Amino acid sequence: MTTYPNDKRSRNILSYFKESLNSEHQDFTQGSIQKAIFMLAVPMILEMCMESVFAVVDIFFVTKLGANATATVGLTESILSILYSLAFGLSMAASAMVARRVGEKNYSDAAKSGAQAIFLAGIISLVISLIGIFFSDKLLALMGANAAILSIGSSYAKIMLTGNIVIMLLFLINGIFRGAGDAAIAMRSLWVANLCNIILCPIMIHFYGLPGAAIATTIGRGTGVCYQVYHLYNKKGIINILRRYFIPNPIILKSLLNIASTATLQFLIGSASWIAMARIISGFGSNAIAGYTIAIRLLIFFLMPAWGLSNAAATLVGQNLGAHQPERAEKSVWTTAKYNAIFMGCVSLLFITSAEFFVGLLTSNTEVIKTAVIALRIVSCGYIFYGVGMVMMNAFNGAGDSKTPTWINLFWFWIFQIPFAYLLSGYTSLGSTGVFVAIVVTETCITISSVILFKKAKWKTVKV
Repeated sequence: MTTYPNDKRSRNILSYFKESLNSEHQDFTQGSIQKAIFMLAVPMILEMCMESVFAVVDIFFVTKLGANATATVGLTESILSILYSLAFGLSMAASAMVARRVGEKNYSDAAKSGAQAIFLAGIISLVISLIGIFFSDKLLALMGANAAILSIGSSYAKIMLTGNIVIMLLFLINGIFRGAGDAAIAMRSLWVANLCNIILCPIMIHFYGLPGAAIATTIGRGTGVCYQVYHLYNKKGIINILRRYFIPNPIILKSLLNIASTATLQFLIGSASWIAMARIISGFGSNAIAGYTIAIRLLIFFLMPAWGLSNAAATLVGQNLGAHQPERAEKSVWTTAKYNAIFMGCVSLLFITSAEFFVGLLTSNTEVIKTAVIALRIVSCGYIFYGVGMVMMNAFNGAGDSKTPTWINLFWFWIFQIPFAYLLSGYTSLGSTGVFVAIVVTETCITISSVILFKKAKWKTVKV
């Protein structure tokens, strides 16, 4: 039987695909870089797809309750973006430290770093829960929610904020697994969480209305966390957390806080700018907020796979720096950036040509559709830049250099984007469209700045 090159290549890809989904820890400090990216990226992309499914599933069912319910979710998500920033910051710090220790083959210290990160997350989560219990309605009002939104939305916001521990841990523990190269476990935890959410969301909304969506999401994520905890303690992987690892360790906590503080600030700066964008949009009414919310959910749905691919760069940078191979780490980043740019270019074409179709799947409100379609088409024009930029950002973070992307975000989001969006939307004929123009211009500038600073290679000398 004759074997053709294309047949052999297809079998290799299928074999790698199966291996990436079934395997746990692998050594990514040697061998083919393309294969390493593939083995990490497949489960990471699927993991991020599952995270984006959370957003789309919720908004799909919530839109049936009307524009005010959809606006409530959008405003609450803007508030929760601060929580996501904290979770991302801790996750990035834990992932960087775990990856570095794994690259050094110091697995016990990798597990200790993960345990200390979980300890910090528990303390932060308790504070946020208390804020949610007592101030959720005031936070919604601060975001520009009108009386109609407050009347149906305060319970939703309270449940989401009070149950924030499941969001925090889901992100954080998956960061630990990714740093260790166990991307398949991180992926499966999101599968479990999503399956529960998809089943529970319509049921809970039917019985409890809008608060039911928050209950379903919280239970779904909590189930995913239980799956993660099982794998942290089953002693089958390289990350085996023992109870004594949770005793506060000043040295590890200091290292975690050094990275997490700037990493959290980095994401907070970006997230807070999205809050500012939502606040500007709120001045144009509930339909505008609803359209913006739907557009952002769809954008995130396709951004998450790209974020998953860029996470591969963070793991490869951390492990290869730990193995004293900085040139291999750099090559991994450029290769990942090329793949991400190709993917995002395809998504950009999809949104530009078919925006009405995707928005129409989620709502039939003409005014909401109009805003969402405009947002999708404008923002997706910069998707190729986003694809490259997020790889560069994750490369810095994977090296433990969270300061560089923090300064980049601070300048472009706060000093440039917010005033620019306010100017375009309030003092030109663009109206709410000005916000979307400001977003695409800002993200493009962030990418250009990131590439320039990455080439300077100071990230190769960071100690973790």
